[in-house]
Amino acid sequence: MKKKLVILLSAVIAFGLIKYFGLDQYLTFEYIKENQREFQNYYAQNTALTIGIYFIIYVISTALSIPGATVLTLLGGALFGLWEGLLIVSFASTIGASLSFLIARGVLQETVQSKYAQRLKKINEGIEKEGAFYLFSLRLIPIFPFFIINLAMGLTKISLTKFFFVSQMGMLPGTFVYVNAGLQLSQLDSLKGILSVELIGSFVLLGIFPLLAKKALSYFKALKVYKKHKKPKSYDYNMVVIGAGSAGLVTAYISATVKAKVALIEKEKMGGDCLNTGCVPSKALISSAKAAHAAREASKLGVNTQNIEVDFPKVMQRIQDVITKIEPHDSIERYTSLGVECVTGEAEILSPWEVKVGQRVLTTKNITIATGGSPFIPNIDGLKDIDFLTSNNLWKLRELPKRLVVLGGGPIGLEMAQSFQRLGSKVTVVEMGEVILSKEDEDVSKFAKEKLTSEGVRVLTRHKAVKVSQGKLTCQYGDSQVDIEFDQILVAVGRKANINGFGLENLDLKLRDNGTIEANEFLQTNYPNIFVCGDVTGPYQLTHAASHQAWYCAVNGLFGNFKKFKVDYSVIPWCTFLDPEIATVGRNERQCQADEIEYEVTKYEIDDLDRAIAEGADQGFVKVITKKGSDTILGATIVGRNAGELLIEFISAMKFKKSLNDILGTIHSYPTMGEANKFVAGNWKRAHAPDKLLKFVAKFHEFMR
Repeated sequence: MKKKLVILLSAVIAFGLIKYFGLDQYLTFEYIKENQREFQNYYAQNTALTIGIYFIIYVISTALSIPGATVLTLLGGALFGLWEGLLIVSFASTIGASLSFLIARGVLQETVQSKYAQRLKKINEGIEKEGAFYLFSLRLIPIFPFFIINLAMGLTKISLTKFFFVSQMGMLPGTFVYVNAGLQLSQLDSLKGILSVELIGSFVLLGIFPLLAKKALSYFKALKVYKKHKKPKSYDYNMVVIGAGSAGLVTAYISATVKAKVALIEKEKMGGDCLNTGCVPSKALISSAKAAHAAREASKLGVNTQNIEVDFPKVMQRIQDVITKIEPHDSIERYTSLGVECVTGEAEILSPWEVKVGQRVLTTKNITIATGGSPFIPNIDGLKDIDFLTSNNLWKLRELPKRLVVLGGGPIGLEMAQSFQRLGSKVTVVEMGEVILSKEDEDVSKFAKEKLTSEGVRVLTRHKAVKVSQGKLTCQYGDSQVDIEFDQILVAVGRKANINGFGLENLDLKLRDNGTIEANEFLQTNYPNIFVCGDVTGPYQLTHAASHQAWYCAVNGLFGNFKKFKVDYSVIPWCTFLDPEIATVGRNERQCQADEIEYEVTKYEIDDLDRAIAEGADQGFVKVITKKGSDTILGATIVGRNAGELLIEFISAMKFKKSLNDILGTIHSYPTMGEANKFVAGNWKRAHAPDKLLKFVAKFHEFMR
């Protein structure tokens, strides 16, 4: 503690003295230019002393993060010339940066690392693996001011030796450019000199250096990953897409739209999980279950119905009919007509530019991997010895299970639990976590559990499945064991990326800890011409998120040499299709708390809404997260009938930077469910009413009376 205090006090005192005596005024371009001749005369008479003083000033200013390093570097070029200036500035800047690094490490590292250990885990792992490369990139391409890099690196676990030498090498090209600019400026005697080729060249170099450095860095990084592979002289395709789910279809469609030659490879059915085993069949099932439930509840609306029967085989056949009706949207015929060459078969990536299908080898400029995901099967004793259900084979059922156990309290599991309960099964949900829908806020999870329970679904949280035998699931609950009998068991504990069976082992593509393929902000893998989108990379396992990513894969792959676009996840919505629905966009309370963002919550209960009361749908709420003291929307969650549709207003508002005041000022039809969005904005307005101003206005009106 004493050591930290001494370091901190020393730095503060030194910084304070410099500011108090106004010494930083001497680190301005104007001052140096005015006194340029005096500096040069003094240097001519006291060469060693001038170098020593300059060196110390540079080290101190860099160590204490005092603005002026750029001006000092220019002065170095003006005083010492190009090569001598480069040598002096290079070592002074690196030593100063290292001292700044040590100050941050000595004062803050231990505290920051212990307090934010979990959040810094991935950063520390990244620094350990490629810390030198990250630092070199930051030094070479000055995205952030160097003093921030010095301080930030001091908080990590990178070694001082590595920091020093990498900084020295990384800053050298930039130092050369600035020292050279200083040399040219020192030779400026009149306004005519501004038009000199040397001076203009120096400023052009200052402007384009970061771009050149970035290009060079990308080039050398690419050389490293491509060195094992032979590049073809020409290509059959501009883009080859592996996987014809939502991500692959959109990538292929956009590529063909901009007249690229594209091949789309699919080994099974076009449309992927969404059409065949996910979104489409599940919503068709939910629709049938909702109809059955509405019929049973119709008496509450004055409509008497009796002897409600569910024809389960017909329900399941209707699902297949729905899939058949939608299939043409994703068919080979349609995509062929759009200019996509559809190839049926198993793909094998041979190299970054070659994909084999059967006996055919396709050469391509770019590859997009969109192989999706599949149900994750936990390692539970006895599970693989029975015929369990997943979202893949659930749709083959033709007999309604009397007792259904659903493993997993996430969106898929709960949607199926409510639907099968409404269709006539006795359903038990088993979730090992504290709550169901763990990514949602506590009030949302609580609402969902109460709703499911009210309909007869048995929801067991903190129950860990440990053993499965024919017809019985054994769970660990605290110190006791609970046995649950079933006729069918549905495994819905999550999904895993499909990364096997198409040649990834030939490339050494980097994977994340959760098994997804690692990608940068442009959706490039460690091979710059291989892109990924959808469930195979995440972070969202959502059809619309996959389609959103697909645009970036297509555009960055085809036009990335000119302009690349960073994928934007700031306004990603998602919906759990329970009844009533749960829809969220942006941040919720859990995420704000995790990211330590100050926020406010404004809520409106739907049981107050006229249209909801009239329809018997007066359950749920609208909750908006805003910046503290502001009407800027950080996120919104709606629990209620048609919440997925109602959420669109908040999605649009966030996308186009509109606020709660803008929603409040928008006319909403009466009576509609959409009025709930306006009313929650009104609640925010009332909570932030200017009390002092209103008191003054009240007195004004009293005076006017």
